Amino acid sequence: MSSSIHPTAIIENGAIIADNVSIGPYCTIGAGVILKEGVKLSSHVHIEGQTHIGEGTRIFPFASLGTPPQDLKFAGEKSELIIGKNNTIREHVTMNPGTLHGEMKTVIGDNCLFMMAAHVAHDCIVGNNVILANNATLAGHVVVGDYVVLGGLSAVHQFIRIGAHAIIGGMSGVEHDVIPYGRVKGERASLAGLNLIGLERRGFSKKQIRTLQRAFNQLFGDEGTLDQRIDMVAGDFSDDELIMSIIEFARSKTRFPLCQPSKK
Repeated sequence: MSSSIHPTAIIENGAIIADNVSIGPYCTIGAGVILKEGVKLSSHVHIEGQTHIGEGTRIFPFASLGTPPQDLKFAGEKSELIIGKNNTIREHVTMNPGTLHGEMKTVIGDNCLFMMAAHVAHDCIVGNNVILANNATLAGHVVVGDYVVLGGLSAVHQFIRIGAHAIIGGMSGVEHDVIPYGRVKGERASLAGLNLIGLERRGFSKKQIRTLQRAFNQLFGDEGTLDQRIDMVAGDFSDDELIMSIIEFARSKTRFPLCQPSKK
């Protein structure tokens, strides 16, 4: 099936447009862009750079994808922005490619929703089925696991990791790594427990959730140091895949410590 391209759209030579792509009025597409089958662009979408957009992704007006990173060290290197399949990218969303000082690419998974004015900075790695609500922002080099939800007006510091199935409350500033299945909130976010509602909605059993809760209580209890508690939980729940994913995440920390419950 041939593509539908509005006569006011501007498409530079070299852009690759697959079958069944829809490009609306006043869109601009750069020479290095690849649009896979079934991509739909509403009006006034701007895409440039080495940007690849996967099958079935829908992009709404005034989204700007693939423009140079907001990083003073960026020197024009041919880095990439790779967006997966069946994503929804709403109005005024911005996404930047990678840099020489990172992975040279920014990667978005499949089936994600980026609500109005969300921002994904350079060298971020975003998993599948992720939601960024209105005005949620990721600084550079952030890693976001599958099924993460970021509330509106939340902001994630550069180099932070957010584990799979975590939820970030609206208007939260995230300055520490968030464990898988965690729930954080607050102006300077603290760990408020597990993402219990999200886990229920995604089909985790009551037994799995109760076991996760026991491990969480032990991991962030008062006995010993955090490293000692990590070893204790690893020993007590060594045969539990979900809990061991938290342990692996905790042990692989790099720049920032884990987000922990508030001591207030």
